[in-house]
Amino acid sequence: MKISIIIPAFNEERLLGQTLQEVQASLKAFTSSGWASEIIVCDNNSTDRTAEIARAAGATAVFEPVNQIARARNCGAAAATGDWLLFIDADSHPSAELFADVLKAIESNQYLAGGATIRMADGFPLANFVTRSWNWLSRWRRMLAGSFIFCEAQAFRKIGGFSNELFAAEELDLTVRLKQLGRETGKQIVILHRHPLVTSARKLKLYSARELLWFFLRAAFRQKATLSSRAACHPWYDGRR
Repeated sequence: MKISIIIPAFNEERLLGQTLQEVQASLKAFTSSGWASEIIVCDNNSTDRTAEIARAAGATAVFEPVNQIARARNCGAAAATGDWLLFIDADSHPSAELFADVLKAIESNQYLAGGATIRMADGFPLANFVTRSWNWLSRWRRMLAGSFIFCEAQAFRKIGGFSNELFAAEELDLTVRLKQLGRETGKQIVILHRHPLVTSARKLKLYSARELLWFFLRAAFRQKATLSSRAACHPWYDGRR
């Protein structure tokens, strides 16, 4: 068996190196069980040293010219040769314990995909409220957070991967289609919670509460128009890092 770690990255020279170190250290959970592995970084049209850092760390670097996280993840998946795909954001740090939980879930043969709860690296009141709220909703509704998704490669390709029509919330769209496939195949989605993924709180620092609230309100009331527009999804694409 083989697992492919896929990291989409747009101008991530500040954080990518540490993420790759954490991923490589955590892979012992798979390698000790005889799994092969590969790390693929999709350079999503970066203007910094993202691709250079990926190659220096021993990862395979692929290039996606259209600046869109769904396309970046799909590009990485297209290059992957693993039986399972594990998508991790460039500002997120897994642990060996979390990877061990992923391995256990895969080997149970009950799931076609899964995710994990999250914890902000620099916790402060707003960040803690957001993560607690999301984690509760994620576990209740079995919704996948884009920062950490593992999926059987065959299932991912059968449903067509992430939607290239969406510039945000593409993981929620993927969740819906995976659930439908799960109902057909008798398998489920699992949200792991014993060892949360540590992720950056930078969006909550770089953008005001007013900016983020305005985006979420637009996404709620003008969903298609907002999520299908790069300009409307500016917290993901305006380059602030």
